[in-house]
Amino acid sequence: MSHAIRRAGELALDETTVTALRAALKTTADEVVQAIIDEVPPYANALSGRMGATIRRAVRTALGHYLDLASGNATGGDGGDAAYELGRGEVRDGRSMDALLSAYRVGARVAWRCLAAGAVPVGLPAAEVAKFAELTFAYIDELSAASAAGHADELAARGRAHERHLEHLARDLLAGASPDVLLASVQRAGWQPPVSLTAVLLPAAQARPAYRALDPSTLVLDDLPDATGVLLVPDADRSHLLRQLTDRTAVVGPARPWTRASASYARAVRARSLSSDIRDTEDHLPELVLSADVDAFADLRARALAPLRTLPVATARRLEETLRAWLLHQGRRDEVAAALFVHPQTVRYRMSQLRELFPDLASPHRVLELTLAIGLRIS
Repeated sequence: MSHAIRRAGELALDETTVTALRAALKTTADEVVQAIIDEVPPYANALSGRMGATIRRAVRTALGHYLDLASGNATGGDGGDAAYELGRGEVRDGRSMDALLSAYRVGARVAWRCLAAGAVPVGLPAAEVAKFAELTFAYIDELSAASAAGHADELAARGRAHERHLEHLARDLLAGASPDVLLASVQRAGWQPPVSLTAVLLPAAQARPAYRALDPSTLVLDDLPDATGVLLVPDADRSHLLRQLTDRTAVVGPARPWTRASASYARAVRARSLSSDIRDTEDHLPELVLSADVDAFADLRARALAPLRTLPVATARRLEETLRAWLLHQGRRDEVAAALFVHPQTVRYRMSQLRELFPDLASPHRVLELTLAIGLRIS
């Protein structure tokens, strides 16, 4: 309050004037509060009942401190601290700083009118009245500045807390937390659950820039292991999302009910482990299915293709390629021959060899095993 204190040092209020002004404090406070109610709409309901009584006491306290300052009996610190807390409280009550500044302006005008009406009749000289006016508005300006600082600090603190709650929710979702835990996290974060979430993996440095182009309700984490970032995009239009990520190194998981976002994340992680070229996991479902249990797939191949292991390596490779083409083309010899760039008679000869090695080749179960074993190459 240095500016107001300096103004107070230039003012000389005698005891008679201070006593007269203190006698008018309650009436002045009431008039200030009523003017704020009448002229600043956001306070029309806020200053009624018990809250109104609290505000009136606060106004009287501020005016009393102001008179202490004017009479040279205060340093100004308490007023600034109270104004700072008032600014923070406005955020908690959901009001903007504009409303509070309007209230200060109205309060300053009414307070000055009332205080001047009390000071002039007791003989305050005109020169001192002018200084009194300057002190009044300097005091209000510094209260306003203190409140603005409190308002800004509270907004920043709430923003950081909200960000932490959203990050905590994202971690709970990725961890597959229980519905009860997720609902509690949702309430803390003030986040509206969508129908579905789609997980997007990308380098951590790209997470925030990509997030800015997406739905504001998207959840983002950019501090996962291996410098990985993840976005959880609500109710995504998949084709649009993929276009938005065209210039980024991203892997897009499937859409899943929001409580099962961990499944979308897990698939994206597995897709990335398969190949750095995968962007849309929906385009690679066969590979993902066959890679779900790598050991089981290896065991299946070893068992299903065991008859080929008795042959020379080159022969086994030719017959495996022929068997793959035969399975994929459903036994249509000409199509198999075209796929292998060989004569149909060559296909007939190789298939006769394969039927000797796999006597039950016509069995649906054997066809299923072989299709899974050699239908795709998993690196």
